[in-house]
Amino acid sequence: MSHRTTKLIAALAAAPLLFGLAACATPAAGGEGEAASEVVKIGVVGKGDPQWAAFEEAAADGGITLEIIDFGDYAQPNPATTEGELDLNQFQHIVYLADYNVSAGEDLVAIGSTAIYPLGLYSTKYESADDIKDGETVAVPNDPSNQARALLVLQSAGLIELKSGGTIFSDLADVDESASRVEVTALEASLTPTSLPDVAAAVINNDFVADAGLTFEDAIAQDDPSDPNALPYVNIFATRAEDEDNATYKKLVEIFQTDPEVQAGLIEASGGTGVPLVTPVADLAESLAKVEADTKAAKG
Repeated sequence: MSHRTTKLIAALAAAPLLFGLAACATPAAGGEGEAASEVVKIGVVGKGDPQWAAFEEAAADGGITLEIIDFGDYAQPNPATTEGELDLNQFQHIVYLADYNVSAGEDLVAIGSTAIYPLGLYSTKYESADDIKDGETVAVPNDPSNQARALLVLQSAGLIELKSGGTIFSDLADVDESASRVEVTALEASLTPTSLPDVAAAVINNDFVADAGLTFEDAIAQDDPSDPNALPYVNIFATRAEDEDNATYKKLVEIFQTDPEVQAGLIEASGGTGVPLVTPVADLAESLAKVEADTKAAKG
């Protein structure tokens, strides 16, 4: 592990802080918070990523049968978890979960960290952000949390200026058009890869980079995961508040964080860009509460 990664993990640990399914896992007879039944349903985006097959095998070795449910976009797993169609989900960071909870009036919780991933800007027309011509269009995801982060990437690359200086709540209205080099358009996250022939560049969430026939090394700009401003973008396991102490779910988090094959799959899936994390759950909860409070205030 690099010195930089070690420092990031230490900082995150200390700092306060992405269908009508059948029956879900239910507590066994061992009492509240004890082991769940044999099958646990977890929702993901990108089931084909290598960490999920490794996770399924490692969980089975630990006596837990996983049913991994694949979703085509980010909008579906949280409602499915809220409704009890899933037991857990793992696809999002803290900012995304906070926005969902505030917007939907729900209380899903974070029970474990997985990794933090840089968010990249890609182009099939230009080899660097500096080469993008003034007045061209750049696409960003349209969901609020990823849109704000994408705008910060564009600002860091010198393509736009944000009136507020940039926050986790920045949106297209915050773009200072007179001071920006490019125009920005927002698209559903899964459509940003297919937009590349029609735009100068696009900020593409990691789950969809391969859809564009790209690799993570093709990014012409990206954010820095060691920046303290990136802490709310730690990816997490989420579940319902009443299940936050479920022993089986905690065991699954531990397996994910410690199994070598799972961790190798995570790194492979991210093209080597992901930084695995084991952040204390209390810090995740504190971060989620703060971002939720800030989100409520921002929504007025």
